[in-house]
Amino acid sequence: MLSYVRSIGLIIARAQITNGGPVILFQPENEYSQATSDVSFPDGAYFQAVEDQFRAVGIVVPFISNDAAPHGYLAPGTGNGSVDIYGHDAYPLLFDCANPYTWPDGALPLDFRRLHLQQSPLTPYSLVEFQGGSFDPWGGSSFAKCTILLNEQFERVFYKNDFSFGVTIFNIYMVRSGGYTSYDYGAVIAEDRTITREKYSEAKLQANFLKVSPAYLTANPSIASNGTFVDNAAIATTQLKGNLTNFYVVRHAAYNSYDSTRYRLTVPTSTGNVTIPQLGSTLTLNGRDSKIHVTDYEIGGFVLLYSSAEIFTWKRFHEKTILILYGGANETHETAFKGCSTFTIIEGALVRSSVQRDTLVINWEVKETRSVLKIGSNIFVYLLDRRTCYDYWVLDLPAPSPYENYTTSNPSSVIVRAGYLLRTASFEGDSLILTGDLNRTTAIEIIGGAPAGCSSLYFNSRKVVTASSPYGVITGTIVFDRPVFDLPNLADLEWKYINSLPEIELDYDDSPWLNADLEMTENPRRLSTPTSLYASDYGFNTGNLLFRGWFVSTGIESDFGIRTQGGAGYGVSVFLNSTFLGSWVGNGTGFEYNQTVALPPLHVGQPAVFTILLDNMGLDENGKVGTDQMKNPRGILNYTLFGRDQSNISWKITGNLGGENYHDRVRGPLNEGGLYAERQGYHLPSPPSGDWESVKPTDGIPTAGVAFYTTNFNLSLPLGYDIPLAFVFTNSTSNSSGVPSFRSQLYVNGYQFGKYVNTIGPQTLFPVPEGILNYHGMNYVALSLWALDVRGAKIEDLQLVPTALIQSGYGTVELSPMPAYTERVRAY
Repeated sequence: MLSYVRSIGLIIARAQITNGGPVILFQPENEYSQATSDVSFPDGAYFQAVEDQFRAVGIVVPFISNDAAPHGYLAPGTGNGSVDIYGHDAYPLLFDCANPYTWPDGALPLDFRRLHLQQSPLTPYSLVEFQGGSFDPWGGSSFAKCTILLNEQFERVFYKNDFSFGVTIFNIYMVRSGGYTSYDYGAVIAEDRTITREKYSEAKLQANFLKVSPAYLTANPSIASNGTFVDNAAIATTQLKGNLTNFYVVRHAAYNSYDSTRYRLTVPTSTGNVTIPQLGSTLTLNGRDSKIHVTDYEIGGFVLLYSSAEIFTWKRFHEKTILILYGGANETHETAFKGCSTFTIIEGALVRSSVQRDTLVINWEVKETRSVLKIGSNIFVYLLDRRTCYDYWVLDLPAPSPYENYTTSNPSSVIVRAGYLLRTASFEGDSLILTGDLNRTTAIEIIGGAPAGCSSLYFNSRKVVTASSPYGVITGTIVFDRPVFDLPNLADLEWKYINSLPEIELDYDDSPWLNADLEMTENPRRLSTPTSLYASDYGFNTGNLLFRGWFVSTGIESDFGIRTQGGAGYGVSVFLNSTFLGSWVGNGTGFEYNQTVALPPLHVGQPAVFTILLDNMGLDENGKVGTDQMKNPRGILNYTLFGRDQSNISWKITGNLGGENYHDRVRGPLNEGGLYAERQGYHLPSPPSGDWESVKPTDGIPTAGVAFYTTNFNLSLPLGYDIPLAFVFTNSTSNSSGVPSFRSQLYVNGYQFGKYVNTIGPQTLFPVPEGILNYHGMNYVALSLWALDVRGAKIEDLQLVPTALIQSGYGTVELSPMPAYTERVRAY
């Protein structure tokens, strides 16, 4: 452990902001938050020892904690082990993706501000890990439903509720899906890297508002109350009171309400109390929505006396100030400009207006068509509906070294309307250089930030024909060229096949296997068998496991009972000699299973061998100090050979080749398990498949066992595009007894990139990113097919499909290292 801390600590230390890097905080532990009653907790000495290890290798930035709930453990000033900044996480809607429209009563946090003042009032209020999605377990409902549960409405209500507590360090788990295969999480950015989920755009709106609202950082939050500042008790309002600027976070008192509720807001301003709107109509809060209204809000030398419309961004440029406001469709909003009295409609519908005490009041109904106003001599106000606002971007120009784009220390930026994604902006001479992504032909506007002398615009190195308005707006069109390419029809390729369960053949030699002869275990679960059959006791910690149990028959054996444990979603098949006895096909919740199978007649003195194939789904997590869930063994917990003693069976075991001294140091220890083809390395590029049979996975195998298939194909995708690809299994995922059960593992250029279990699911689509797939050359794909049914199994269809067509300025993608097959001398 000390070696790991030193190695990773040195890497992080070099990347600290003090060395010109992006690291500003360091979290030494995670969710050290609960323990059994017999453990001293929290243990400050333990936590201090962890901190000391990282300080010793040069980490100097402040330490921040992440309590699993706001307990206040090890907050600053609590003694040994205390951190510099206390933080906690929260997952208020939990993980009930099966009911994606259900927000339970009482789930919205209400006391975070009070707890912060009790626990760590002198440090920034920090939500180090706030819910941004949900995991979906084996047999779950699908990430599509998780995306609905934690959608843009969730962000509006829950994130703005967090802002009402004055949170100033806010981290969402997670923004980017992936990190693991099959871990979409319903996050802001999907596993295939697309940003088409509305929650991405909503998060962008909120982030940009906070970025241009420094007064928020020093505002003092109050406690939310129903009916305060509004004329409707169905609305809860929280005031964040600043030196000048005040913020008002409004939501439904019943936070999960679908009602559309009308209200008026009465708030103090620098000119006295004001009831908003002043020019007729009412404000509207639609179901599962929340808004942030502001008063006395500064925008570069001017003051908004108030605004019911939400602020996306503002920027004071040399020649003008840009303000972008937005609201929900068909809502009425009102904004007052202090010290202004005149305006001009540059674009869009008429608005209601009035000048009151040297303040210009503008009132409008939100429409899909935007309105643009010129207030006074140089304030340009864009009135948008929320969905239109999604297409607007604020790009900071590169900051000087060493900060570059790690911070927003460079005050220069451009405001652009452009569609799907903008990445970077810079100036080269009198040219504005933009990079970004397109999914359709899109109008582009440089609303602010282009100097008067800007003569040309480039998007992804392509010059854009532009025009300029009298108000300094540069317009043009960036053209999406639909890519032309071909993907292989996987069904038409030549596939090579080899049997990957030769262990059940009569002449199989298991002499190279380890003898499972340990009579003791370090595992806290005591043995129920004469020798340990826990895989980790023999160095096998991941992937498929194989056991062989030898005995000499007395002719009286009738049944075999076996209790196995492989983790949620695991499966197991049992064979005697070459005869299939039965399987546990698994489900989404079963971590272990006890099964009994009938034996065929055996002759006196006949040598016989059980072969057990077990799918190790990974070790359990341990969330509580003092418990040992993470040590739950994988393998055989107990067995009974009816009519015989347990000791009459002698066992052998194997898993991935080399166990903890795993063979593939590039792809890592979790990449391969104990299947015969994996041990040989046949899942790697260029296996020795020349003399294998030509059989397709759509042909399958006629009985229980494991087949292994490999093929290859060229890709030639056009440059300048991001075309996410995914492998899709088209079998119907079903737990019906009429569907033969199987498990399939997908390998792409040697990397294991998915496990499909047809009777559990729910996943059928497996994105594989460029870099694992070679978009401009040869690719090797392998599949294992484990049939757990006497009827065998086949993959009905497997397709390689694009999930999006994106014209991209990202640039070239380097290939991950892809060492090819070489003979493994000690493979068996």
